[in-house]
Amino acid sequence: MARQYETVIGLEVHVELATKTKIFCGCSTEFGGAPNTHTCPVCTGMPGALPVLNKQVVEYAMAVGLATNCEITRVCRFDRKNYFYPDNPQNYQISQLYLPIARNGYVEIEVGDTKKKIGIHEMHMEEDAGKLVHDEWEDYSLVDYNRSGVPLIEIVSEPDMRSAEEVIAYLEKLRLIIQYLGASDCRLQEGSMRADVNLSVREVGSSTFGTRTEMKNLNSFKAITRAIEGERQRQTELLEEGKQVIQETRRWDDNKEYSYAMRSKEDAQDYRYFPEPDLVPVLISEEWIEEVKARQPEFRTEKLERYKKEYDIPQYDAEILTESKKMADLFEAATAICHKPKKVSNWLMGETMRLMKEEGMEAENLAFSPENLAKLVDLADAGTVNSTVAKEVFEHVFRENTDPEVYVEEHGLKTMNDEGMLRELAEKVIAENPKSVADFKGGKEKALGALVGQMMKATKGKANPAMIQKLLREALK
Repeated sequence: MARQYETVIGLEVHVELATKTKIFCGCSTEFGGAPNTHTCPVCTGMPGALPVLNKQVVEYAMAVGLATNCEITRVCRFDRKNYFYPDNPQNYQISQLYLPIARNGYVEIEVGDTKKKIGIHEMHMEEDAGKLVHDEWEDYSLVDYNRSGVPLIEIVSEPDMRSAEEVIAYLEKLRLIIQYLGASDCRLQEGSMRADVNLSVREVGSSTFGTRTEMKNLNSFKAITRAIEGERQRQTELLEEGKQVIQETRRWDDNKEYSYAMRSKEDAQDYRYFPEPDLVPVLISEEWIEEVKARQPEFRTEKLERYKKEYDIPQYDAEILTESKKMADLFEAATAICHKPKKVSNWLMGETMRLMKEEGMEAENLAFSPENLAKLVDLADAGTVNSTVAKEVFEHVFRENTDPEVYVEEHGLKTMNDEGMLRELAEKVIAENPKSVADFKGGKEKALGALVGQMMKATKGKANPAMIQKLLREALK
């Protein structure tokens, strides 16, 4: 009988925190500045420059720790991790090994109908390294230190995941918690959330772990899924052939869908960790923890409960809207203005999502105001504009955050509700389209659509379609 294998997966997730300045200096953390412009003597490792800890980094790390059920370490401190690499200007990284800020937590995930707790071993604060830019043609590398010193938390899970589905569910849960906290935007494509996958396989029923490899360079959920599948297969084939899996760090190439060895895995002693001499320990009081706790937002689970009671919208709507904090905030703010939760929800789930998909855009980047969305809902609801015009106006709201009332007024888009004028027009259209009239009288209901179309054309799409239908039917009798 063929041997059955089980995959064992643990993750190291790096999250760039949303502070305005770096972890140990006052340089900007903004993404995308010209190379080496967000730098100073501290983050470029100049001799004699001393680090000063950014308090906001500690508060964000505590907030994430509390939201993931971790114990907060009352006396935590930084350690120096030594390694020599061009993107690391001091030739060491300030991190936490012995006393990390948070430990022993978990998040609960759902895959299908199964709920499962994924343990969090520990979470620590550290500084990011710079970025090497390789020039394939000229065969040289340049280094950009803008990212050097950007604050990170690293969240190390227990090896509790058994499939790519569980890994993605865990990452999505973490991302949602962190985004709701405002601690990071967690954009994988910009590198503000990165995951390294530690994976091993073992025979089903075995209680000992197999040899694990670590995979780096994963910047999308799709890449992570493909990398897990690829590595699981590679290790299973090695074991089937009676060969050994080597403990190493591998780099995933998503274009070739293949991973290759980067280096054999270092152990902690290779980094010669020792307590960071330039920083004092961080003492975290009960009061400080209570302060951070009091500022925790309403998370998705609580929002879902409240939406059902307060807004009376379907569970499906509530789930989609709360998948992103930005979308939930827009929904709540617009509803507070116009008091029409289901209609606001329809605009967000219909037209907004359609345009986001067209633009390949994340909810976090939506730029229109809840005020303008609420105004549009009111205009459409009152019949001031018909549904076709409302959609056209919404495209301007979506792209330019246009005031819909002003736009409708300036472009003369109000629905024509002048019954006398429309009745005259109906008679004219009937006289000009004898074939459609004969078809309708012969029982072809569809022929009425052609007449409605003619009237809409004549009114440049501004007539009230329900009124047109009513007037045409009356005239045709």
